[in-house]
Amino acid sequence: MKKYVVALLSAAVVGLGPTAIAQQSVPEIPFDADINFLKLPAGMNLGEASGIAVNSKGDIAVFTRSNSASGPAYGATASQILLFDKTGKFLREVGKGLYAWSYAHTVRFDKDDNLWAVDKGSDMIVRFNPQDRVTMVFGRKKEASDKAEPWERVTPPRAPVPGQFRQPTDVAWDTEGNIYISDGYINSRVAKFTRDGDWVTSMGEAGGGKLGNLNTPHTIANDAKGNIYVGDRGNRRIQVIDPKTNQFVREIKIDVPAPADAMPWMGAKPDVARLLAADAPPGSATMAPGAPWAICVTPPNAQGVQYLYSSDAYPGRVYKLTLDGKVLGWLGKSGHQTKQFGWIHEIACPSENEILVGELLNWRVQKITMHPQQAKTSTAASGR
Repeated sequence: MKKYVVALLSAAVVGLGPTAIAQQSVPEIPFDADINFLKLPAGMNLGEASGIAVNSKGDIAVFTRSNSASGPAYGATASQILLFDKTGKFLREVGKGLYAWSYAHTVRFDKDDNLWAVDKGSDMIVRFNPQDRVTMVFGRKKEASDKAEPWERVTPPRAPVPGQFRQPTDVAWDTEGNIYISDGYINSRVAKFTRDGDWVTSMGEAGGGKLGNLNTPHTIANDAKGNIYVGDRGNRRIQVIDPKTNQFVREIKIDVPAPADAMPWMGAKPDVARLLAADAPPGSATMAPGAPWAICVTPPNAQGVQYLYSSDAYPGRVYKLTLDGKVLGWLGKSGHQTKQFGWIHEIACPSENEILVGELLNWRVQKITMHPQQAKTSTAASGR
C-alpha cells in the first residue's frame, strides 16, 4: 500500500470563520467494478457516457454521445438517453430525436423522478416526467435560419443573459424546489429559477481566488438541506451556495497528491506544479489532481448522514468526502481496464457504498461497489 500525505484546504462552514480541519488519514478504498452491468440491445454500443443518473426505483438513465438523429445546423447530433431498470436490463430510449439534442452533458433525476437532461451543444435543459413527456424547457438553441455556430470564448467574457445559456453543464435543486443550473463553459455562473421556472438570479462570475469566482462550473449537486455544491473545475475546488442568501459561503479543495508513477489516460504526464502555479493560465487546474469533474451527494443513511463524491481526470480517482470537506478515502486511477477510469463525467450515488460512473474516454458505465471496512489507512497528516 503506497502512502500518501494529504493537505486539505477547507474554508468556513456557514456562520463560522475560517476553519482548519485536521485531516488524519486518507485510505484507499477497496472496491469491485462491473463494466457489463448494463445490458444493451444487440448491435448497440454506448458512445461517450457523459451522463448517468438513478431514480427512486433504481432505474438508470444514461446520457450518451451517440447519434440518435440527423444533426443540428452545425454538426451531427451526439445526444441520446437510454433507460435501464435496476438489474441493468434495457427498457427504452427517452426523447428520441428531440429538438434539444445536440451534445450531451449530464442527466439528473429530481425527488419526483422527473428526468432532467442538460445539453451543452443546444444550450437547453429539458425535463421529462416519469411517462417520458417533456414538461419543462429552459434555454433556446441557435436557429438554423440564422448563423448557427458554436459559441466563441472571448476575453473579457461576455456578460450572461438572464434565461439564456452558453454551454450549460448540470442542474440541482434546493428544498423549496428552486432550480439551479450551472452555466458553464462560456458563462461562469449558476442560474437560479423558481420551481415554476421563473427567473430568480445569477450567482458567480468569471475569475479565480475569492468565493463566487468561477472557471467552468462543470458539475452541481445538492444535499438534503438544500445546500448547493458547485464543482468549480477550472479553479480546482467545490464551492457551496447557501440557498437562503444565494451567496457562495465556503469552498472545499481536495489535495491528495498523485502517485509518482501516475499516468493520464492519454498524453504525457502533466506538470502539476506548473498547472497550479500562480501565473498559470486561467483554467489550467482542470487537469490537476482534485479538480472536480463530477460530483454527487448520497441520500441520507440510517443516521441521516450524507457523503460527497468527486472525481478528477488525473490521476483519475474518485474521492469520498464528508459534506464539510474532509476526505475519507479515494479509489481508482486512469486507464482502460476494469476498475480504471477515463474521464469520469458524471457520478450517480444511490447509496453510500455503491456508485455508478459514466466515462467519456472509455465509452462505458461502471458500477462500483466499495468495501470500506477492508481499507488500510495511510500515514496521518495535518490539514490546514
